[in-house]
Amino acid sequence: MNKNKAFLVLSTGDVLAGKWLSEPIQQEGEMVFNTAMTGYQEVITDPSYAGQIVTLTYPLIGNYGCNDHAKESIYTALAGLIIATPCFDPEHSQSHYSLQTFVKAAAIPALYDIDTRALTKIIREHGEIYGRITDDPSDCPKQKQVNPNVVEWVSVKKQQHFQALNNKVAKHVVVFDYGHKQSITGALLAAGCDVTVVPYDTPYTEIQALDPDAVVFSNGPGDPKSLTSYLPTVKAVAESYPTLGICLGHQLIALAFGAETIRLPYGHRGSNHPVKDMITGKVMMTSQNHGYVVAEESVSKSDWQITHINVNDQSVEGLKHKSKTIQTVQFHPEAHPGPVDTHYIFEAFIDALSYKGEKQHA
Repeated sequence: MNKNKAFLVLSTGDVLAGKWLSEPIQQEGEMVFNTAMTGYQEVITDPSYAGQIVTLTYPLIGNYGCNDHAKESIYTALAGLIIATPCFDPEHSQSHYSLQTFVKAAAIPALYDIDTRALTKIIREHGEIYGRITDDPSDCPKQKQVNPNVVEWVSVKKQQHFQALNNKVAKHVVVFDYGHKQSITGALLAAGCDVTVVPYDTPYTEIQALDPDAVVFSNGPGDPKSLTSYLPTVKAVAESYPTLGICLGHQLIALAFGAETIRLPYGHRGSNHPVKDMITGKVMMTSQNHGYVVAEESVSKSDWQITHINVNDQSVEGLKHKSKTIQTVQFHPEAHPGPVDTHYIFEAFIDALSYKGEKQHA
């Protein structure tokens, strides 16, 4: 166990002392916190955390270990990990190695013995702040904004094709990769869809050549307005194929159709966020990870129905077009980690897929 002194230096001037869980790696990034009690391996491997130093607020992390199948991406993209107390000797039937072994193998800068409650209060008070993991308490972070090119960093560089996990006649779904979680692809495959994952900047003509039955715009990191130049493609695709937008994909579709997005004070990140389905009146627990939301007043009520609302702050959590087969959700219906309350979003989307030759503008 590495007990060398380490520090988290914040752009607010605060300095928090801790210990290295990983090898000593100096790194900085945007400070965020996640309130989930479980799912730390999925959080660490979620590309939506690219460039961020993630604080896990639950006091004990790593008690059920890590394995080789609970990953949302092959590569880790987060800038660092902050926890209070690690478990060095996990016990679980599926555990292959400890959290410490995992972060060291992945070269993730990670600190423990940090007062995560105090840190979370600082983030809640100041909102957008940046931190640096270092062994020098005077080593202040230089970063002042979210990297506008972060999606390019985490997106696939070429098309990836996957076949459905059953013998049914498969529908073909294209997933625009803005930093997608592998569980999105897994949910589509398990539902009987062939899946093609394409880079975030794929032009409309290439989508036409793939001739999909439907399109999913994925989750991902960063400010959605950094992708403004790609909004014409987003709109053209959404108008031509049954479409589902998830998290960042939800925000991009809203922007493409004239709405606005704004930054939240400190984001929604965790697995217990209550969301109300405005159609059924039911409240569901959802998994979320985002720092931006669609501004409700900017949504055209003549074209769009607001289908979901966050119970805590009444922010927009879902949209449905009134004349086109387009639905979006701010939360994660694939819910890894998290509850399965909203898996019906995937089921309804797949059930409604048009067959080839019956698309909206065929």
